Amino acid sequence: MSKQRVLTGITTSGTPHLGNYVGAIRPAVASSKNTDVESFYFLADYHALIKCNDPDQVHRSTLEIAASWIALGLDTDNAVFYRQSDIAQISELMWFLNCMAAKGLMNRAHAYKAAVQDNEAAGEDADFGITMGLFSYPVLMAADILMFNAHQIPVGRDQIQHVEMARDIAQRFNHHYGEHFTLPQALVDDDVPLLQGLDGRKMSKSYGNTIPLFLTEKQLKKHINKIKTNLLEPGEPKDPDSSSVFQIWQAFASPEQTVAMREEFAKGIAWGEAKKQLFELVNAELAPARQRYEALMNTPAEIEEILQAGAQRARAISQPFMDKVRSAVGIRPLV
Repeated sequence: MSKQRVLTGITTSGTPHLGNYVGAIRPAVASSKNTDVESFYFLADYHALIKCNDPDQVHRSTLEIAASWIALGLDTDNAVFYRQSDIAQISELMWFLNCMAAKGLMNRAHAYKAAVQDNEAAGEDADFGITMGLFSYPVLMAADILMFNAHQIPVGRDQIQHVEMARDIAQRFNHHYGEHFTLPQALVDDDVPLLQGLDGRKMSKSYGNTIPLFLTEKQLKKHINKIKTNLLEPGEPKDPDSSSVFQIWQAFASPEQTVAMREEFAKGIAWGEAKKQLFELVNAELAPARQRYEALMNTPAEIEEILQAGAQRARAISQPFMDKVRSAVGIRPLV
């Protein structure tokens, strides 16, 4: 029996932050070492173009994200690690899937609906400023997934819909042209914490409230000190469950350390002391990878070599598979 395939992408539109690390990178790095599954990890640079029109940022983000994953120990010998744009077959497959994807299905995509609602609330035309990139984003995601016939797609709850859309499109294609695609399943790990940012909202590039992953020690301490807290004095009991400081602590701490900090909150630990201990905990986990990250950022040729090797492995699968799909739809030599 062939191995299960697991596929994950990360969009190259910003600097990786602690939320990305806890939610996506750390579990992916652990999973990349599992030889019982075939893991595919890719830099989603085509997806970045939907929301980022700054070429330098897309390029820089690709470098930072690749360096982060490698520095944190992604097993690129076991897992296939590649850049989406290096696999030309993905865009070709996207066109075939576009010809199967119902427009009504795309109309229901969360990102598109949210953009329409924002336009209507602002008194604009419903489709004002909405590109075909945003509208057909779920089809590109379907091509990413179906190209490698991945069984499981680790995603946050907000992405489940895209995996379901990929299933829907795959079913329609299989119905018309025969069984070519595995129907993927969303894999949601409810134990993976969603971190709050500096202002108490979800840590997100779009809110500008992130703690970047590989800050210097001095900058990391400065960012942690900026985390919003209430005005309770030292000695006054504090509620750990409504505190960003405690929540980030929990994401990095052992169960014993979490229990100990919960007790400290009940005793009224000073916010300054809690933040100092949080800095020490986070820094201890990231410090070894930070050196490797800085070395990689200074030698982009090393990263490029790893990505090219990954792309070669990915194309060894995508090229023959795409030849079959082309033939299935009738695009084949006349003799």
